[in-house]
This record gives sequence, C-alpha cells and structure tokens, in this order.
Amino acid sequence: MDETPVLELRGITKQFPGVLANDHIDFDLLDGEVHALLGENGAGKSTLMNIVYGLYSADVGEIVIKGERVQFSSPHDAIDRGIGMVHQHFMLIPVMTVTENIVLASEPRSAGVLLDYSGARERVLEISKRFNFAIDPDARIQNITVGQQQRVEILKALYRNADILILDEPTAVLTPQEATELFAILKGLVAQGLSIIFISHKLNEVLEIADRITVLRRGKRVETVPRAGATEAGLARSMVGREVLLRVDKGPAHPGDRLLQVEDLRVIDVRGLEVVRGVSFDVRAGEIVGIAGVDGNGQTELIDALAGLHRAASGRVTIGGKELTGASAHIRLEEGLGHIPEDRQRRGLVLEFSLAENIALHDYDKPPFSRWGWLNPRRVIERARKLLREFDVRGGGPQTLAGALSGGNQQKVVVAREVSRNPRVLIAAQPTRGLDVGAIEFVHKRLVAERDGGRAVLLVSLELDEILSLSDRILVIYEGQIVGEFTPDVSEEELGIAMTGGRRSEAAA
Repeated sequence: MDETPVLELRGITKQFPGVLANDHIDFDLLDGEVHALLGENGAGKSTLMNIVYGLYSADVGEIVIKGERVQFSSPHDAIDRGIGMVHQHFMLIPVMTVTENIVLASEPRSAGVLLDYSGARERVLEISKRFNFAIDPDARIQNITVGQQQRVEILKALYRNADILILDEPTAVLTPQEATELFAILKGLVAQGLSIIFISHKLNEVLEIADRITVLRRGKRVETVPRAGATEAGLARSMVGREVLLRVDKGPAHPGDRLLQVEDLRVIDVRGLEVVRGVSFDVRAGEIVGIAGVDGNGQTELIDALAGLHRAASGRVTIGGKELTGASAHIRLEEGLGHIPEDRQRRGLVLEFSLAENIALHDYDKPPFSRWGWLNPRRVIERARKLLREFDVRGGGPQTLAGALSGGNQQKVVVAREVSRNPRVLIAAQPTRGLDVGAIEFVHKRLVAERDGGRAVLLVSLELDEILSLSDRILVIYEGQIVGEFTPDVSEEELGIAMTGGRRSEAAA
C-alpha cells in the first residue's frame, strides 16, 4: 500500500432542508488500500460518497484526485476520472443480460452504428477472467442471485476503467456466504491495483476487510484509525457516542397460549414448484421462535403465506385461535398480525408517500386517524412525530417522503409502525437488515419487550448471531422443510450442519 493519497476530501459540507448531512469532513484514500467509512444510519456516509461520485455537489469544500483539484457536475465526470460506485440498491435492468447491463451507455459499435454484442461479450469475459469473477455474460439479471448482481455492478465499474471503487453498504443484501465471497473479490481487486472505499455499519466486517477506518457521527468526522488495535466495542462507542450493548440482554421466556399455529403448510411458487413442503410449528405468547436457514430455502414464501401475501396450496394457519388460512393480508392484520417484511422498499413502505402516511397505512380508517369517514391529517402527523422520535428516525420529519431516507432509517419506520400497533403475533423478517449497532440494539430490545409483553414473535433472519441471541427456540428450514429444532445453546457448527441438510441426511440414513 502506497502512502500517496489517490483521493482527498477537504472540508466537505452539504446541507439539505433541515439537515446538515456533512459538516466540514476531511477524508483521504491511499493508493492500494481499503478505507472503511463507518457510521450510524443517517451519519452522512452515503451523502459524502454521492458527492465524490458527482450525484451531489458540495456546498463547501474540495475534491482532489491524484494531486489535482476537480469539480464534478455528474457521475459521468467521476467515471471519466476513474471513480466507480456500487450503490446499496442495485441499478440494473432485470430483463437485460449481464453483458447488456455492463456495457449500457458505453456500448462498443460495429460500423459506428450497430451494437457489437459479440465484442461487448468478449470484453466482459476478459474482465471477468482477469479479476476472477465467475459469472455468465448471457444470463438475464432477473435469473441470477443477489450476490451475482453485485458482481455485475462491480464489473460495470471495471469495464469503465475505474481504479477507485466505492461500495455503499455492499453486504446489506448478501447472505454470510456471499459476503465472504465478496471479501475475497475485494482483496483480489486491491491486488490488481484498485483502491476501495467500503461504506458500512457492520463492525466485524470492517475489522476484517479494512486497512483504515473513518467514523462519522451526525455528519461529522469523529476519528480515523488503523485496523490494528481497533475493537468492535471501541468503534461502536465512537459511532454512537455511548457504550453499546453488543449482545442481547434478556431473561427467560414464560410461554403461554399458542397464538400462531402452522399445520402441514405447503406453498407453490410462480414457477409451479413446491417451495414450502409440509411445514408445521407453533409460536406461543411470550416467546421468540427463530427460523434459521441459508437464503432461498423457502423462508420468503413461508413468510408471504403466513402474512396473506401468497395463497397456500394446502395446510392451516391459525392466529389467536382463529383459522385464517384463506384470509387476506388485511384481515390478518385486523386479527392481530404484525409483519416486518424482509424487503422494506418493496413490501414495507410506499416510497412516494410521506413518513406520516406510511405510519398510518394500516389504520388510517380508524380512530384517532379517522372519524365518521373523515381523515384527520393533524392526528396522523402527531402520531408520526411521536413514533419518529421514539424510534430515533433521522433524516426528516412526518412530511418527509419515505424514499428520501437512508435504508436503515426506512427500516426503523417499518419497525415503528408494526410494533406500535401492539400485534398479538409479530413476524419479524430480517428486522435489522441495514441497521447500525445502535439501532440493532434498540430493535432487539423492542422485540424482547414484545415477547415479555405476551406477544408471540416469529423471527426469520440470515444472521446467526441474531437468531442465537434472541430466540427461545430455533427451527431450521432446509429446502422448504423444518429439519430440526434447537435450544439457543446450540453451537453455530451444529446449526450450520442442519442448515445445509446434514441433519436430515443423518436422519435418513
């Protein structure tokens, strides 16, 4: 790693209406390093990098690339100077192929007019081979995994000759296995001469991949430290400004009546395949039941069937003693079901609605929001203001559009809405995806409080630490079936064996 900065930010300041996103921030990236940008949701990380990428213009400050002061008016200017950025929410066209997405707007031409697809394909294969990316150039984006889509985004930057790569929350949508594969790719990119800015809030990942770590808090740079000697506890304290409990503190469960009962549930997906195969379990009042599994083993379809978003082929779903197998999502909500969906943008929020409107989505037609068929906007806003404060949602007020918030703050809005309705049964699917350590601590405490308040909580998570810390019982799902039940003192190794089908194989033998 060379000690010469390839990128310097000097006194960068950016203000939006009512929000000082970046406050005189200094930052530099050395040649051949991975420099992590760490901070809470809404700390200003993405805004700072959007300025580097030309999406925003700084109000004050300057950008220096390889000793030369530059000014960007668009991402095109940044790309021309060798900067590539992979956003948290990918910018790919699902119906197009890998090759078409990578060369889009920079297509090689035949005879100066026609798209030279074979030439584009060869160039993509050449880059893939150079950087050890295993990906099919002819596959359509809609048919490949999230991890592969992320590689396509990285290849887009490499195709445009980027030597500075910005990754915004790159593991937020990845499984642990995909995150491990990504880190191997990043190390390979650095070995090939790239310099990388790694935006994250995950302490363990930052300590694994970064050479240096810069912490932002509420728009200001707090410190820049080398990885050597840094600890999770110290970084968490720097991010949040206080001591953070990194493990869940909860007492023993006191299970009561069965509030959620699932019997021999079977679900057929849009391809006509049976993806949930005879699943049976129950969740009692006063307990958290965790479902662990590698992504893609039927969790999403199971959640959708329980929430009324996908009709089950057979089986029974009972909530609070009432059989609701064929009931709509709305009726299930009325009967006491709460649902924190795994995809906050597609299932949790209407991004074009305000935060107040999103919080009132389920209950806008009931008191105190409505009376005699008339909506009371003042009550809607008052309720939203209270919950935004209680759940520490940053980046706007009740009338801010949901799409304007960072991903983590969007998640807090969803959690606030669902928990505040006091459901009898709460399905929490990836409840802390995209959240920082302080917000994770808060959500975990709320889930435990829901349990202790007599609610039945079904937790579905890809984070083994979260499953082990929160659950009173753990179920493992593999290829659409429950293949094992465990207590929270199970080892990660034993849980991992069950998650990959080992336990079922032993039983079959």
